Amino acid sequence: MAIFITGDTHGDFTRFKKNIFYEQAELTKDDCVIIAGDFGGVWDGSAEERHWLDWLEAKPFTPLFVSGNHENFDMLADFPIEDWHGWNVQRIRPSVIHLLRGRIYEIQGKTFFTMGGASSHDISGGILEPDDPQFKRKCRMLDHRGALYRVNHRSWWKEELPSQEEYQTARANLEKHDWQVDYIVTHCGPTSVQAELSGGTYKADALTDFLDEVAGRCQFQGWFFGHYHTNAVIRKKFAVLYEQIIQL
Repeated sequence: MAIFITGDTHGDFTRFKKNIFYEQAELTKDDCVIIAGDFGGVWDGSAEERHWLDWLEAKPFTPLFVSGNHENFDMLADFPIEDWHGWNVQRIRPSVIHLLRGRIYEIQGKTFFTMGGASSHDISGGILEPDDPQFKRKCRMLDHRGALYRVNHRSWWKEELPSQEEYQTARANLEKHDWQVDYIVTHCGPTSVQAELSGGTYKADALTDFLDEVAGRCQFQGWFFGHYHTNAVIRKKFAVLYEQIIQL
């Protein structure tokens, strides 16, 4: 059995084609590929989106993902929480599975702490409300300036960052495991790692600060995350991934 990890897909799953991810020829549904956030496969419910989800389901491996910041959290919330090998997950398709925040999963005899989410940084123009009477005018003005903005419940959701309940769940589960896991999968990195990676470009927030706490308290072999659209290894234990697919 094998476990692979990759970065943001944003609804584009072509990296899993046979002539790119050739390792799949030897895989079965007992083997997993974990996407470290910005899955993007639950976005608009279109026929094209359903096609690609069915295409993923037909793959010989089991795709797993944590949430990123570019997810449609309204749609994601409609999927019920179900059982998968004794743990709570959301099944997008029978074997396309969302790993929830603050959980510790045992996969092929290894423990994984998962904590999806991140702050959107492409919102310098702000978050617009679609029911604002001035919505169209504001969009035109921002478009004219080339400003980066998003629209609430259309391209941005406050659930991109965890709730207090999710932080509480995370701490409680880590306490149960004496703050020891084999691997950690998140979408963004801890504050200190993010600063080292970006040279201070990305700002700290409640989630990156929480992840810094985890990095300081938890014993783990490796930490994998996406979000920054690059591939790099930091301090030997932290691996940021984008389009690269690596095997544990």
